[in-house]
Amino acid sequence: MSPSLLNITPELTASVATKTKAVQALLADIAANWSTAAFANSLGAEDMVLTDLIVKAKLPIEIFSLDTGRLPLETYDLMDALRKHYGLKLKIYFPQAEEVEAFVRNHGINGFYDSVTLRKACCHARKVEPLKRALAGKRAWVTGLRAQQATTRTGLPFREYDEGNGLEKFNPLSDWTEKEVWAYIKQNDVPYNALHDKFYPSIGCAPCTRAISPGEDVRAGRWWWENPETKECGLHVKG
Repeated sequence: MSPSLLNITPELTASVATKTKAVQALLADIAANWSTAAFANSLGAEDMVLTDLIVKAKLPIEIFSLDTGRLPLETYDLMDALRKHYGLKLKIYFPQAEEVEAFVRNHGINGFYDSVTLRKACCHARKVEPLKRALAGKRAWVTGLRAQQATTRTGLPFREYDEGNGLEKFNPLSDWTEKEVWAYIKQNDVPYNALHDKFYPSIGCAPCTRAISPGEDVRAGRWWWENPETKECGLHVKG
């Protein structure tokens, strides 16, 4: 769905208002009872909703992003837009140079296209390892995951224990629809990635992201050469 094509109906406005209050209450509870908590901002549309809510409420929840080294230019532009719009200085985590160098040396700069195993190894070096450093010492982390985003996220709870990182994980937008996310963004003048207007509903690293056609699943443009059941990078898996 292109944001510009969204028709905001009274029913949609009402559902967004109701769900926004629930998210505000959950975020306030996290800030009060799960210090120190951090929000992993992937700079997607959902994450921009949570950024807006956290910053406006001045909640003591750290906001950080992972720079994989292969992000689209539009994503970097959005990082700068956050600074200008909110006065927000994102805490950025980069991959360990040695891990990325070893992957490229052994498998080539685009080796992730060759197999699911190599793609996940690239994701581990560029995303999973930096995330573990970002979450070290935290009691909880907040994500922008939604249950409707992918088959791998069906039944996504609002709160779960993340065994891999050893802390509580909160998914405040779990029950939000794509339309509700975009209605909030448009109604609150929230900055977002310019690629969304070019039919990129889900944005990751540049070589692993493409535009989708009308009617395609919202995650169809991520790792499009793989089957839907493998389309996770390792940040949001059990164990």
